[in-house]
Amino acid sequence: MQQEPEITFHNLDSSPALEAEIRSRIDKLDQLYDRLVGVRVSIEALHNQHRTGNVHECHITLMVPGPDINVSKKPHKAKEKYHNPDVYTAVRDAFQAAERQLKAYKDKQVGEVKRHVPLMQGQVAEVNKEAGFGYVLTAEGQLLYFSQSAVLAGDFDQYERGDVVHYVQVEGETGPSASKIWRGSEHDMDKMG
Repeated sequence: MQQEPEITFHNLDSSPALEAEIRSRIDKLDQLYDRLVGVRVSIEALHNQHRTGNVHECHITLMVPGPDINVSKKPHKAKEKYHNPDVYTAVRDAFQAAERQLKAYKDKQVGEVKRHVPLMQGQVAEVNKEAGFGYVLTAEGQLLYFSQSAVLAGDFDQYERGDVVHYVQVEGETGPSASKIWRGSEHDMDKMG
């Protein structure tokens, strides 16, 4: 994750155990989707009401490439659903919802690349790991620039010259470039021939 998570509490005090629980769940989200930019978590204790008792709301914002994913898990019938709802119940439910939404976002992102974009394949011609960019050699012999942020799967530092990759070509201000790049397989190059 590129940014330190933001955790805020409203109408309740934080505790080291609660913050550790939240950070553990954030780490799980970061492992689920390695392009997660940042996470904001807001926990609010609702005013004690006769009908609801001590109920908490947990709001999570997942900062991803593109529009943020907002997860608001309202405590629907918390007293009926759980014998003793507490802040940990609200956190668990909200993070489970966040996991589902992040998985759906990730699947949609991969699915869109597969369904709507023609499969373009090439080889890594150059990687400048210190500066965070590289070039893809297309089947037509053209060099396309790509940045570290264009890598969809895996670690940018693992890309080496000669690696077979798939990519999405876009027209940028300085000419064509690869906006998304991910590993291919050697036998796919034979199909292109």
